[in-house]
Amino acid sequence: MGNKNLLSHRNIEPENSTLYLVGTPIGNLSDISKRALNILNNVCFIACEDTRQTKKLMSYYKISNNLISFNKYNFLKRIIKIIEDLDSGKSIALVSDAGMPGICDPGEELVKRARSLGFNVICIPGPCSAITALVTSGLSSSKFIFEGFLPKKKIDRERLLIEISKNSKTTIIFESPHRIKKLLKELKQYCGGSRRVVVARELTKKFEEHIGLKINELIEFFECKTPQGEFTILIEGIKLSQEINFDENELRKELHFLVKAGLSLSMASKYLAKKNNISKRTIYNLYQN
Repeated sequence: MGNKNLLSHRNIEPENSTLYLVGTPIGNLSDISKRALNILNNVCFIACEDTRQTKKLMSYYKISNNLISFNKYNFLKRIIKIIEDLDSGKSIALVSDAGMPGICDPGEELVKRARSLGFNVICIPGPCSAITALVTSGLSSSKFIFEGFLPKKKIDRERLLIEISKNSKTTIIFESPHRIKKLLKELKQYCGGSRRVVVARELTKKFEEHIGLKINELIEFFECKTPQGEFTILIEGIKLSQEINFDENELRKELHFLVKAGLSLSMASKYLAKKNNISKRTIYNLYQN
């Protein structure tokens, strides 16, 4: 009886004082559910990352509704208004430019606030570039870690790259076209050039592309091709107890440099072992040979 009532209840959406997180297409405009279209048509207004992008979707489906921008520049002020509107009984939809809102965007903060105040938050499922890329990658999809965009601050970025290099699960990250080459070089430094990576771009669009190569090969690939489109990158995890392939000569040079700079052999070996996911003994032996 309870399930039947729930289904009937959802058929009269949108509900009052409810925030709807609506998944929208990541490329192909046909990838949207009837339920999502009903919500976008009938909520009191739609909060969106970029009104220009959302208008394209609304125009395609002949949806007429009020839009307000909700992005990293104005979300603190907008949250106050949206909470006030929920409190007055309004139904509100939150969308991103593409995919699921609340992932790598300030929608996360709105959801936290709304839930903490007792408002209903309901997800209308839709496309997600991370999952779309994962299940088509050929890499392990039973266990994975999503990191989004890597930090820009050097120390935080290095710490996360070290974690990725040691991870036995598939790692999913996002990157923009003008930074993809730098990222691949960083991945080579921390994961080794032989680690397998799949780069997915233009997902669900006409020129969808999945490039699965070793990191060294990907670096060469993008030297000959201009990166275009937003990238979803999947990094193969290491096998448990597996040491990553490394360049002995380069590692030996780095070890000698650190020792000459004043670090003890033990400390330098420990640092490089952690950085490269190699045993300290292996590093120490490089200095002796």
